[in-house]
Amino acid sequence: MSSRDDDLERFDRFDESSAKVRPPKRGSKPRTKTRPAHDDSVPGRVITVDRGRYMTLVNEGELAETVVIAKRARELSRTSIVTGDIVDLVGDVTGADGSLARIVRIQDRSTVLRRSADDTDQVERMIVANADRMLIVVAAANPEPRQRLVDRYLVAAFDAGILPILCITKTDLADPTEFLEHFRGLDFPIVTSRSDAPPVDAISELLRGHTSVAVGHSGVGKSTLVNALVPGADRAVGVVNDVTGRGRHTSSSTVSFRFPGGGWLIDTPGVRSFGLGHVRPESVLAAFTDLAAVAEDCPRGCNHRDDDCAMVDAVAHGELGAEGAARLDSVQRLIGSLDSVS
Repeated sequence: MSSRDDDLERFDRFDESSAKVRPPKRGSKPRTKTRPAHDDSVPGRVITVDRGRYMTLVNEGELAETVVIAKRARELSRTSIVTGDIVDLVGDVTGADGSLARIVRIQDRSTVLRRSADDTDQVERMIVANADRMLIVVAAANPEPRQRLVDRYLVAAFDAGILPILCITKTDLADPTEFLEHFRGLDFPIVTSRSDAPPVDAISELLRGHTSVAVGHSGVGKSTLVNALVPGADRAVGVVNDVTGRGRHTSSSTVSFRFPGGGWLIDTPGVRSFGLGHVRPESVLAAFTDLAAVAEDCPRGCNHRDDDCAMVDAVAHGELGAEGAARLDSVQRLIGSLDSVS
């Protein structure tokens, strides 16, 4: 008999009842993409983020207000959670020592402040959520004020729908008048201060009742100002290197502080660059309200560099004042760097 006939004979003798059936594992559950509704979740505000752990505030403003440490749920493993987020938590939300809750949802954000590593990096990095004020801190000297960096802060703020507030510190070391000329005509508050007299009252009036984020170059006095605005904040204060003129990073994390009289102040680490690779070129003009009004007369598809640009023509005829050329140069540089990304 051939081997093929032997195979057929064995197949004919096969009885399904003789096959061994592996018993099901006890406690096994069928896989499903359906996630629990978490109807028992409680809302909390993310105060700070540290190495995968989130300090949140539950029952905000109530007698039962509690600080709860949480981690993100598995379904949020690829979702960014930042300071200022309002999240839903489940699990142990007692705040007891050693307890750990889970963040299962992020509530809708009103605003998101973003930046990229540089203008060639289109990967956006969220800094804070739900802020409606940006306190931009700049020193009149030591370190020297950086006009381009402030321009970038303004673009990021207007792009996110956040009102910028410019604070010039250390005016006893240098006169900021020439620097401030660059921003004349923009519709946002500007406050100045001496090294020995932070403008607590003036800034408090602007920030009270709002969620504000403080940004600034290292060494400009941002942490000193935060400590003056929020007693007990105890943010580390650094010094400026006499050789390089650069400040040392003293704040390494983004932290929320309850603002006296209502609201929150979110302090961010000092930065020396603020990439706008995530911002669309047309959003740049929103930070320059005076130029944006002129740009309405630009031809379709204007790159804001050629002679037929309404802004270029206005600057050439002196219609925007002495600072108009510098401001147009900032717009052109920012748009040019974003064009190179696309």
